[in-house]
Amino acid sequence: MSGHDSTPRPMQASRSPGLAGAAKIPGDKSISHRAFLFGGIAAGRTRVTGLLEGEDVLATGRAMRAMGARIVKEDDHWLVDGVGNGCLLEPEAPIDFGNAGTGVRLTMGLVGPYDFGATFVGDASLSRRPMGRVLDPLRLMGVQVAARTGDRLPLSIRGPRVAAPIQYRVPMASAQVKSAVLLAGLNAPGVTTVIEPVMTRDHTEKMLEGFGATISVETDAAGVRTIRLEGQGTLTGVADFVVPGDPSSAAFPIVAACIVPGSDITVMNVLMNPTRTGLIATLLEMGASIEILNPRSSGGEDVADLRVRHAALTGVTVPAERAPSMIDEYPVLAVAAAFADGVTVMQGLEELRVKESDRLAAVAAGLAANGVTHQEGPETLTVTGRPDGRGIGGGTVATHLDHRIAMSFLVLGLAAERPVTIDDAAMIATSFPEFTGLMTALGAKLESLS
Repeated sequence: MSGHDSTPRPMQASRSPGLAGAAKIPGDKSISHRAFLFGGIAAGRTRVTGLLEGEDVLATGRAMRAMGARIVKEDDHWLVDGVGNGCLLEPEAPIDFGNAGTGVRLTMGLVGPYDFGATFVGDASLSRRPMGRVLDPLRLMGVQVAARTGDRLPLSIRGPRVAAPIQYRVPMASAQVKSAVLLAGLNAPGVTTVIEPVMTRDHTEKMLEGFGATISVETDAAGVRTIRLEGQGTLTGVADFVVPGDPSSAAFPIVAACIVPGSDITVMNVLMNPTRTGLIATLLEMGASIEILNPRSSGGEDVADLRVRHAALTGVTVPAERAPSMIDEYPVLAVAAAFADGVTVMQGLEELRVKESDRLAAVAAGLAANGVTHQEGPETLTVTGRPDGRGIGGGTVATHLDHRIAMSFLVLGLAAERPVTIDDAAMIATSFPEFTGLMTALGAKLESLS
């Protein structure tokens, strides 16, 4: 579970013949983080298969190990022996999360109510990202925070002797904030309540229930969800926890097959949780050929295999309320839109301004560098496509250490008239270490330039 090399590795993608074959994508990142977190605080052993072994998830594993959990890899699975709820140990050194925004925010929530001190550090990119949205509810529970201006890393927190359970209305659509408050509630007496006006991905609720927490979810007529968690209960390890395939990673081969003429691929074992399938819904509206095969249930989550064939796409308007179910997929949707007939309008993108990079600005700059007609608004992106790919490509994209920008623009190059270069492919390993091998196995023309 080591760190990574920071030397930039440029890469180029060129127009490719039809993609073909079956792709097995890595495990879902959100569920992989939580497998280490919940396994680490559950009593007994959790056996995890299909875990995403990217840098971000391994950082969460290292954090849980630093606080007493035993985590080892055996063959193709991980064994997590947890400490039991309420029994984490004070970490002896600062916990380094690298670039893992989800990992650091969820772990802050989990650790906040403990009567000990913990210090969190990260890389240059993570140290620029705001943590206040998670720290604000923790402060209400009695947690003390010492941080840089703007609640940024490095920062230290210290929990109270006994944390106060809170009722917290999440001010923005954020699964990370909701999850951090629920995790904090695990070690607070009484009931912690989270009110969520707009539903976001619900893996935390489903997995807490799977590990034995007492949790209830009610949704009113307006769609407002009220989640109640009983604190200081027992969590129990899960004998055989299978992580479904990550829809955010599946997005890249899916869009590539949609836009590269002659393509016919099958993407296996994709998580089909309705809070995560906004991209698939949008592509289907655009006219994509996506067939859902063998739908089934795994670990409380819906999964299926997806057969994707090249098809003519048409521009659509993507409403703001769909953003929470596809927030990570907008960069690659913009790539699909570049090859669609007509105009695609994406609304409600303000959350993209605070991702690994200002992801909205980075997408717009990448489109500009490669001759794609677009308009960037404060929280919108409009792309005018060219179905034949004529005039698209030939540029170099600044990735800003953002893995999704890197992979999205490599996909653009597979259908563009001229090759597309990205300034650095090194950080792709944070979320999708197998990306290059998987795509080239399907027939994608990718070439490392370093």
